[in-house]
Amino acid sequence: MTMVLKLVFEHADFLVLDKPSGISFHSEFEPGVVALAETQFGLKLYAVHRLDKGTSGLLLLAKSSEAAALLSQLFQNQQIQKFYLALTDQKPKKKQGWVKGDMVQARRSAWKLTSTLTNPAVSYFVSAFYEVEGRRAFLVKPFTGKTHQVRVALKSVSAAILGDELYQGRVADRLYLHAYALYFSWHGTDIKLILPPSEGAEFLAEPLQQHLNQNWAEPVSLDWPFYQKPSKANTVKTEE
Repeated sequence: MTMVLKLVFEHADFLVLDKPSGISFHSEFEPGVVALAETQFGLKLYAVHRLDKGTSGLLLLAKSSEAAALLSQLFQNQQIQKFYLALTDQKPKKKQGWVKGDMVQARRSAWKLTSTLTNPAVSYFVSAFYEVEGRRAFLVKPFTGKTHQVRVALKSVSAAILGDELYQGRVADRLYLHAYALYFSWHGTDIKLILPPSEGAEFLAEPLQQHLNQNWAEPVSLDWPFYQKPSKANTVKTEE
């Protein structure tokens, strides 16, 4: 039976889908989410950003190569604000703050953060307990778009994501990472998309749902710091 993808938002130039956890981005042994979307909607679609196989949530796909080029440029220029929701059962080194550093490949397709800032992955996060024993929720705003960036960022502060076995997270029914919100302007129209997670027992726990509704219902309204991309010529130690 072919999976039916949930359409969150449609524009003449792009679609926004709710990507399920466990579906690959690209086709491998089975059709990936882009191929599934092309079949379901009868369109040629173009990727402008990616979500890992285990990550659920907002996925933006362009309807033309021209729209794809413009949207990709918006992502590259930090003109699309992205917010991710993640859960952990580990105690982080800090409860909020910057995670900055170059990323290099490690073993088993994993990545690791280094102390240099030549071409860094940059994220800022806030976190909170939500009345489930041992659990902490993270709201992460990545300012760059590196492979496994959010997963590596939280691992680097000793808070591996639930279900993220590649980065020593506890075994769970899914990877508890969700693309939660997107904000951007498209040809003069402000686009605001917020999508609470709809799968995974930990995400659906009532205390977490209450926390999202009461505190993180509008992620962009929180007090996020500004990030200015540094000159490529500079290589300095990671800020904490």
